[in-house]
Amino acid sequence: MSEPANPWRGEAQLELGEHSYVLRPSFAALVAAEEELGPLFALVERAAAGTLRLSELAALYWHCLTCREGLERKGFSEALLSAGLAQATKPLRGLLGQILQGRAEAA
Repeated sequence: MSEPANPWRGEAQLELGEHSYVLRPSFAALVAAEEELGPLFALVERAAAGTLRLSELAALYWHCLTCREGLERKGFSEALLSAGLAQATKPLRGLLGQILQGRAEAA
C-alpha cells in the first residue's frame, strides 16, 4: 500500500480492490494528460456534462499516479473498470477541482 494522499498537495486517493493509489495533479502530470487527451478545460467540461469517457478517466489517472512501479497501463485500466464507475470516479471531483482552482494554501 502506498502512502496516503496529502490533500495539501492536491492529492486524491484511488482505491481499486486491494490496491490503493495516490493521484497527484502535478504540472508534469497534467501536461502529459493534456498531450494525450487535448485541452484540460474541455476535459473538465466533458466531465461536468457527464460525457467523460472511461478511456479519458483512465488516462488522466495514469498520468497523475505518484507511483507506477510494477504497474502496466493496461492492467491499471482493467482494475479501474473492475472496480466499477462509482468507485473509479470518487477521486475525479477532487482532481478536477485542483485542475481548475490550483492547490489549497496552508492556513
